[in-house]
Amino acid sequence: MTNDKSPQQQIDYTLIFILFLLAIVSSVAINSAESTLPATLQSINFSMKQIQWYIIGAVSIAVTMLIDYDRFRQLAWYLYGFGFLLLLGLEILPEGIVQTIKGATAWYKLGPFGNFQPSELMKIIIIIVLSKVVADHREKYPQNTTTDDFLLIGKVAAVAGPPILLLIRQPDMGMTMVFCVIIASLLLISGIKWRIILPAVITFVVGVGTFLILFFKYPDILLKYILGGQSYQLDRFYGWLNPYEYSGEQGFQLVKSLLAIGSGELKGKGYNNLEVYLPEAHTDFIFAIISEQFGFIGGSIVVSLFFLLIYRMIHISLESNDPFGSYLCTGVIGMITFQVFQNIGMTIGLLPITGLPLPFVSYGGSSLATYMVAIGIVLNVRSRTRKYMFD
Repeated sequence: MTNDKSPQQQIDYTLIFILFLLAIVSSVAINSAESTLPATLQSINFSMKQIQWYIIGAVSIAVTMLIDYDRFRQLAWYLYGFGFLLLLGLEILPEGIVQTIKGATAWYKLGPFGNFQPSELMKIIIIIVLSKVVADHREKYPQNTTTDDFLLIGKVAAVAGPPILLLIRQPDMGMTMVFCVIIASLLLISGIKWRIILPAVITFVVGVGTFLILFFKYPDILLKYILGGQSYQLDRFYGWLNPYEYSGEQGFQLVKSLLAIGSGELKGKGYNNLEVYLPEAHTDFIFAIISEQFGFIGGSIVVSLFFLLIYRMIHISLESNDPFGSYLCTGVIGMITFQVFQNIGMTIGLLPITGLPLPFVSYGGSSLATYMVAIGIVLNVRSRTRKYMFD
C-alpha cells in the first residue's frame, strides 16, 4: 500500500521553517553590518535588498516545486549547454558586458539589477547533469564491475571537466572547489568500489602534504611550477598560515575576523555594537559579525541551524525511493555543507580565505537565488516521494 498524498500535502514544513529562521538571521546580521561599510556603500540598504532576494527565492522554490523533478532529467543536457555558454561568454565577450572584481572575470553586468555570476547557476546545473549521468549509468550497468566504475568516473570527468577549466581561467578557485566537492559527493554514493575511492583519497592527502612541504620549505618552486607564477594565490596561504606576521596585508582580514569573534566572548557585545572593522562584513565575513554581537552562543545557534538544515536534507535523500532524486539531494547537500564549512572555517583560521559566502546568510543576489532553487529541488524530491506502508 502506498501513501497517495498529493505533492502539496507532502511539503516539508520543517525545512521551510529552518530556512525562515536563517532568513531572519541574515536580515539582522546584514542590517547591523551596514554601519561598518565604506561611505560609498552607506546609501545602499543591503538588508532590504536581501529580503527582496529572499522573496524572489521563495517564488523560485514555488516554481521549482511545480515541475516534476523527472523533467530536470529530461532537460539536463539543454541546461548544461546553456550554462556552459554563459561561462564561455565570460571569456569572449567585451568588458562592457562582463565584470572583473578582485582579478576574477566571473560576472555579467545587469545594470540596475547588479551583477550576475553564471557559475552560481552552473552549480545547480552540474548537480542535475551529474545526477542524470550516474543514474543512467547505474541503470545501464547494474552489475557494478570495476570496469563499469572506471567508465562512470570517465563520464563524470568528461562532463565536469570543461566548466571547471573555465572556472580556473576566471580564476575562481573557491567555486572550483565547490564543483569538485559536488563531484566527490555524487561519486561517493554512486556505488563505486572502495578499492577505487581509497587510492584517490590517499592521493589527495599526499598532494596536500606535498603542497604544505613545498610551501614551508621551497616556496619558489611552488610559485613557479604549481601556482603558475600567480603570487596572489601564494599570498592567501601566507595570510592563512601566518596571519599575524602578515597582518598588514595578506593576513589583515583573518586577524580582524579572529579579533571580532574573540571579542564577542560568550554572550557578545549586543546588537549593533560593533567595534572591529571588517572588510566585506556583509558578505564573506558575516559569521564574524554575528559572533561579535551575539558571542559564542549566537555563533552556535547559527551552526546548529545549518546542522538541522543538512540533517533534514539527508533524511529526505534517504527517504527517496528514486535514485535520481537521491543523487539530486546528495549534490545539494555536498554543495551547501562544503560552503558552510569553508566560510565559517576561514573566519576562524581553520581554512584559507576563498571568498565563498555563507549560504542563506551572507548578502548576495545570485548566490542566494541559487541556494533557494537548490532547496526547491530537495523539497521537490520530498513532495514526490511515495511512501510504502511496509518500508
